Amino acid sequence: MPTRKPRSPTDLLKQYRDKRKSGATPEPFGQRAAAEKPSASDAAGLFVVQQHRASHLHFDLRLEMDGVLKSWAVPKGPSANPADKRFAVHVEDHPIEYADFEGRIPDGNYGAGHVIIWDKGTWRALNDIDDGWRTGKLLFELAGYKLRGRWTLVRMKHRRTERDEPGGLENEPGNEWLLIKEHDGWTQPADFEFTNDSVMSGLTVHELADTGAPARRLMRAVRRYDPPKARATNKPPRPMLASPGEAFDRAGWLFEFKYDGYRLLGRKSESGVELLSRNGRDLTHLFPETASALRSLPFPRLLIDGEIVVNDATGRPSFSALQQRAALRDQVEIARAGRYAPATYYVFDLLEAGDYDLRSLPLKHRKRLLQSLLPSTGPTRYSEHVAGKGRSTYRAARQLGIEGIVGKRADSVYREGRSQDWIKVRARKSDDFVVVGWAPAKGDRADLGALLLAEYRAEQLCYVGRVGSGLGGELRRELLGLLRNLPDAPGLLDSNPGRWVQPVLVCEVAFTEYTREGHLRQPVFLRMRDDKEPTQCNGQYDDPHPRAPHAVPEIEVTITNRTKEFYPEKSLSKGDLIDYYDAIAPWMLPYLKDRPIVLTRFPDGIHGKSFYQRDAPEFVPDWIERKVLYSESTEREVHYFVVQNAAALKYLINLGTIPIHTWHSRIDDLERPDWCVLDLDPKDAPFSDVIAAARAIRVLAEEIELPAFLKTSGASGLHVLLPLGNQLTHDQSKTLAELMARIIVSRLPERTTITRRVKGRGGKVYIDYLQNGHGQLLVAPFSARAEPAASVSMPLRWSELTARLRNDKYHLKNAPARMRRLGEDPMADVLSLKPDLAASLERLAAIMQAN
Repeated sequence: MPTRKPRSPTDLLKQYRDKRKSGATPEPFGQRAAAEKPSASDAAGLFVVQQHRASHLHFDLRLEMDGVLKSWAVPKGPSANPADKRFAVHVEDHPIEYADFEGRIPDGNYGAGHVIIWDKGTWRALNDIDDGWRTGKLLFELAGYKLRGRWTLVRMKHRRTERDEPGGLENEPGNEWLLIKEHDGWTQPADFEFTNDSVMSGLTVHELADTGAPARRLMRAVRRYDPPKARATNKPPRPMLASPGEAFDRAGWLFEFKYDGYRLLGRKSESGVELLSRNGRDLTHLFPETASALRSLPFPRLLIDGEIVVNDATGRPSFSALQQRAALRDQVEIARAGRYAPATYYVFDLLEAGDYDLRSLPLKHRKRLLQSLLPSTGPTRYSEHVAGKGRSTYRAARQLGIEGIVGKRADSVYREGRSQDWIKVRARKSDDFVVVGWAPAKGDRADLGALLLAEYRAEQLCYVGRVGSGLGGELRRELLGLLRNLPDAPGLLDSNPGRWVQPVLVCEVAFTEYTREGHLRQPVFLRMRDDKEPTQCNGQYDDPHPRAPHAVPEIEVTITNRTKEFYPEKSLSKGDLIDYYDAIAPWMLPYLKDRPIVLTRFPDGIHGKSFYQRDAPEFVPDWIERKVLYSESTEREVHYFVVQNAAALKYLINLGTIPIHTWHSRIDDLERPDWCVLDLDPKDAPFSDVIAAARAIRVLAEEIELPAFLKTSGASGLHVLLPLGNQLTHDQSKTLAELMARIIVSRLPERTTITRRVKGRGGKVYIDYLQNGHGQLLVAPFSARAEPAASVSMPLRWSELTARLRNDKYHLKNAPARMRRLGEDPMADVLSLKPDLAASLERLAAIMQAN
């Protein structure tokens, strides 16, 4: 919480209390225990904006500081346009509890009228608060439902007096300020207007005068559908569940985002509010802010269905953050988390309203009624949908980093249990696995480092690997307590990675694919599954290389000349390069696995002599896999390296390898590539033209409904990869790339060309489609480059394709941290997607004909 010099909240609230009569107004008087307030070390404090209809309509901005809410009356309210400076008067401090106040101040009291919570969230000071008060400029950042980004409060000039300390009377000098929006990504044009409803109740300040009106309107709308009456029952409601499937486009279907959260049924009745899990567990105490928001809705009886999430620092739903929140047991800590890291309840269905059961109504009618009763934004909000377009909704979910989508028949009724009327499509594979043991953490054998996992294959329990990512601190301690109490069990491997236990626990784990060894690639722990038996963990995904799972032997790779300088401009050594490849291996290996690769070796660093090597020499150890192919150009057999594990990668880097180039196809089907590549080579063209070309390719790919993925080359250009799913030959892939390249050149004739000769390009970006032939190479994703900046070829999200992008943005030192922060590779699906190429090619042909 932002603080200044220590002061007593009681002293600061004297003026507030002097103006109000206890018992005559529902406004709070500052009774919260000090233990519930955030500590001085907290980075953020509460903020609230309340709209107040008193003698005149105005807004009040309140920032938590020194244990109270410092307050400014803003007559016209905040504006997101930096040119619109809003007058603000500093008024008396308010108690922290006022941030939750919404209601009517009775006549005869100070400020009589109606108050709504117009916005709410957290704020963070961007300059020293004491200096800000002294100089009259407070710079801060807001993270609310409506107000976001950087703002400034500037005190208007006047003759300073001893009374300029905040907390004085409104008409004193020094209390007149200006509230100004700073220029950032959250600004809005002059004609933009915020919604004026409460983020809690959805009511406007005018509607607060008759809080029963929305319920009467809802009941009139409900009765038009003539639903049956709801039956009284003590049995907890059970949710409707979606069946797994693939994304599709179809009329009569509605597609919603699936967030990474807990399924939650919210019930409001005369007896109170309940938040129930899919298994009927009461979670109301864990999410008091959500219960408060549900309680604020002006409807006496409701049963709604939705998903509750907690966002991370980037504003995206984070299951890890939700787990940490759900693991809290102390009520003070829960209350604090509810204020400073509130959950968001995305509501997608309305099951009951008033005395009526709406489950038999078509979904489209239920959603129409639901939308009318929820705030436009806030802690409880309506889950939007897209009609008919499942594929584009799925692509959007992937680009946003959301868990996936759910498709629902628009005319479907609500039935408990799993149904084909609802189809879920995950953006990342996940499945349930048996916990068969645990491994201690590195450096602390008393702590849990990873869970050992297995699944049943042909009724036999088979080891599938370990998972450590996604295990938060509190969760690790809880799981370790459970595991230590379980009986020992025989190991599933010859080696002993930790302690083996009886297979009684089940957890859900996300992963990208099965490895050749039958293990999970890039596993991330999601949650424990108390509702599933171990014998039900049979594996939904086929092992692409069926064989008996086995332990990979530990291989020690001897490193030579670690201190040799390889990147003098960045003072990076050969050891730094090896450390980079070690760190990035989990993300890079899927692109190298089962593919012939070619090395470019720099034994003396990037400025020394280099050579190209595709043929493995005889001294390479047997445990590094090779693929023997006949080369027509040299009329001999070539022993290509095939990198199947991190040890092989480290061995090759120790040879002085910097970049690694890979084939487009795998050794089990060399004639059919996994991807088609459009290589954007700028040469003398500006990089802004490369960005424009990449954007144009993405637009074209969307027009023909073909997924497209993006990465930097790490040198000068960009690479756009289109997944083929082994459905085309190399020549067909080259033809696809050529057709797309020609369309892009027709659309961007001043910026792009397919002329191969550099002299004939005229300073334009060369779209190289010829890189798609048999045996042609691509610099591998995450490969280091022999560039002075020590740059790497980095997969990107399309949202990162901005004017600020540089090819050297990601390098040996920051690339691994970026991938740990992202959690998953934005380009990983290029390896597994199998698009409808026949349909895409038909659309492409139509575009060619139109051109």
